[in-house]
Formats: sequence, structure tokens, C-alpha cells
Amino acid sequence: MTDTAFVDVEEAGVRLDLTQQLRDAILDGEFAPHQRLIEADLSERYHASRAAVRTALLNLTSEGLVERVPNRGARVRAISVDEAVEIVEVRIGLETLCARKAAENLTDADAEGLRRLRFEIEDAVASGNLVEYARLNQDLDRRIRELSHHATATQLLERLRAQSARHQFRLAFHPGRASQSAPEHIAIIDAVLARDPDAAEAATRAHLQGIVGVLRGLD
Repeated sequence: MTDTAFVDVEEAGVRLDLTQQLRDAILDGEFAPHQRLIEADLSERYHASRAAVRTALLNLTSEGLVERVPNRGARVRAISVDEAVEIVEVRIGLETLCARKAAENLTDADAEGLRRLRFEIEDAVASGNLVEYARLNQDLDRRIRELSHHATATQLLERLRAQSARHQFRLAFHPGRASQSAPEHIAIIDAVLARDPDAAEAATRAHLQGIVGVLRGLD
């Protein structure tokens, strides 16, 4: 392999890493909706080349997190409540599929991890720790996707969830939402633990349809 090839591989790795850093920064609220993303500023902030920044912004544009504005460059794209509802409606089909697959594929080792997660969710809600509860919800979603072993559904869901992350965060802190959603999450876990695909699908569908209702109430 030539020296040039090594440089190309290294640069590709930097660009992928920068895409993740920018994605996390947007999802964590470090950049606000409609905030401009200036290449020179991002290059300095992340110690990356302008080419790497440009590629990362293009990647995030394809994911729907960034938009290009004529004569103004890139900015963080704001997701409307109506669009967030549509995203959840699409997620219903994908997440119910993953829940079914997770119930079918569950191993004894996987079951032990789910039981621990179940306890942690109940504990977070009982103690009123909504920040931890929101994190555990994300962990549960990720765990179900992993257990499904369905690569295509997982890739699509990760992109859709990234686009609606801000609204998901608002939901986690909506008054009374935790007491309503926690039993729904527990029902999903219990159905997967029971290795019951039909129950896992039904519990997941009920939970996501509840999210649609709450989102519409936020508008």
C-alpha cells in the first residue's frame, strides 16, 4: 500500500469520526435549531480540515439533521411536530418488527441483561431521575435493535431516531409522561423476556401510538 493510500484511509477515518461528533453535538443541543454551521469555525473547534468538515456536513444533510440554505451555507435543521409524528408512524412498522425478532432471538445471556435494564428503569422512575430514565429508554431501544439482528431495520431506525431526538427529549420531561411510559417499556421487556413475538409487537405498537398522541399535544 502506498503512502497516499494510508493518508486516504486516515482521512476517511477522521471524517467518519467528525460526523459522529457533530451528530452528537446536535442531538445534545450544543447547536440550536436553525443555527448556522460555519465550516471555518467547526474546523477550528474540532481540529479538522475544511474538507473533513464539509464531508461531515454533507453526511448529516443526508441524515436530515442539517440543511443547506442558498447563499448562507449549512444550518441545523428544525424538525416540526408534524414531521416528528410522521417519523414515529414510520418507526411503528420498523420497531414492531425488531421487537418480534428480539423475542424470537433472545438467549439466556440476553435475558439477564434485559432483566437488569428492567430494574434500572423502575428504579429511575421511582426516584424521579428523569435524565437517567431518558438515557435508559435510549438504551432499551438500542438493545431491542441489537437483539433483532435486523441490520436494515436498525440502520433505518437509527437515522429516523436521530431526526426526532429533540422531540424525544421533550417527551421524557413532559409532565406525567414517565409514569405513563415506564409501564409501556416494562411491558415490551416482559414480552421479549417471555419470548412472545405477538405480545412484543403489540406492546411496542401501543407504546409508539401513545407517543404520537403526546406529540400532537405538544404542537
